[in-house]
Amino acid sequence: MDSIRNIISGKKGLIVGIANENSIAYGCASVLRELGAEVAVTYLNAKAEKYVRPLAEKLEAPLVLPLDVEQPGQMQEVFANIEQLWGKLDFVIHSIAFCPMEDLHGRVVDCSREGFQQAMHVSCYSFVEMARHAEPLMKDGGSLITMSYYGADKVVENYNMMGPVKAALESVSRYMASELGHKGIRVHAVSPGPLKTRAASGIAHFDQLIDDAITRAPQNKLVDIEDVGMTCAFLISNAARSLTGQTIYVDGGHHIMA
Repeated sequence: MDSIRNIISGKKGLIVGIANENSIAYGCASVLRELGAEVAVTYLNAKAEKYVRPLAEKLEAPLVLPLDVEQPGQMQEVFANIEQLWGKLDFVIHSIAFCPMEDLHGRVVDCSREGFQQAMHVSCYSFVEMARHAEPLMKDGGSLITMSYYGADKVVENYNMMGPVKAALESVSRYMASELGHKGIRVHAVSPGPLKTRAASGIAHFDQLIDDAITRAPQNKLVDIEDVGMTCAFLISNAARSLTGQTIYVDGGHHIMA
């Protein structure tokens, strides 16, 4: 931990997607803060703010800002505040996804155009947009990290439309890694195993996914949000300076099993 702290300390970054203390985004934020990074955080809306703000206080976050990626102007405002406060940015962690329930619980064949577009906008395009705003602030290079899932690569029962959406997210990560690499900006998708988060609770028969992960993973256990945070700490650090465009699985080896 101390050796990682030495190469994380002082880095400044934006973490998007904290909903409560069980969120993957909060696991990442708490680990990075413990290792000496400074983090700015966002909350979805006024209803979410009352849950996020106490966590932001624990993180000593200098910026706690609203961000609904479907609302015009909010993302620009977030990055304008970051530029005013820090004048630079070392990392962004994008941990948001959404799909309307009726589309998530139905067949991909039956998904609505509106539901597909909304899922792609919130879960995928928002990462592209964040990268575009972060690029000029990453004057000394940086790291852009998003959260994916095994269902992007293989058909996972009940994951349904989020599978194609996450596949698109992994693909844009690779293309952005290619486009931004000459500026020292590295881009990764981190793919955790199933975690008991509020977002995951919308997936039908999610307990079955949990049981399968425990049974089939070589380590026979679930990962936790701290495991994801430690992986992000490594990817943000200079120790990972030659890695980019990867999908990093943090799932106890579940993805290697046939």
